[in-house]
Amino acid sequence: MRWLFKWLLRLVLLAVVLIALFVAFKDSVFALLAEHRIRSQTGMEVKIGKLSSGIFTSVVTIEHLQLYNTPEFGGALFLNIPELHLEVDPLSLAQNRLRLKRVRFNLAEINIVRNAAGQTNIMSFMEEQKPGSNRKGKSRTENLLGDLTFDGIDVLTLSLGKARFIDLKDPSKNREVNVDMQNQDFKNVQAEGDAYAILFMIWLRSGGKLSIKPDEFAKDYFNRKVKEIETSARQAAEKPAKP
Repeated sequence: MRWLFKWLLRLVLLAVVLIALFVAFKDSVFALLAEHRIRSQTGMEVKIGKLSSGIFTSVVTIEHLQLYNTPEFGGALFLNIPELHLEVDPLSLAQNRLRLKRVRFNLAEINIVRNAAGQTNIMSFMEEQKPGSNRKGKSRTENLLGDLTFDGIDVLTLSLGKARFIDLKDPSKNREVNVDMQNQDFKNVQAEGDAYAILFMIWLRSGGKLSIKPDEFAKDYFNRKVKEIETSARQAAEKPAKP
């Protein structure tokens, strides 16, 4: 029986060591997994400086997150985020939804790029993936959610330092604006329409100095919604009638 006791003791010690290693390195592992998911689901390069999460809490803090444009938009920096703090509603996850109780989003720099074809990186990030992609039919943001359905943000606290507009076709239109928005609260952020309203407010805070105008965002937004309605109507029409 002594040998059995020794083996059980060794197994317990091994389990303790594994748990200790998991606690010590879980955030580094989660950061690598997050980087891999962002790359695979968006096609964009990403760097995460640090990711912190509690074992028994639904709070995640990401520090020094940098997201880079795809080659069609020059491949340079898109977003520089010193801090992204998320407080998730755990009950929503049980219902396959993602509801965020609080988001603290410190965006030090955003680079809005218009390529030679007249497309902007922001619209490309939100629009459906191109035909032939294994992510076809969903936007990059939707792909990141996987099977979850976004259910809104109770309180979004947004800070924005610098906004830069880059025109790859006509560099004379390039602009840089210090927005200097600090801890601006937005409540009950529900959908893309709210996101466009926030972009409009950023444009106002820039004094209208950014070369891209709100009506361009609005035009792209409504065009996408019309396409979604047309697609839904076409799919409904193609369904065989019930006998």
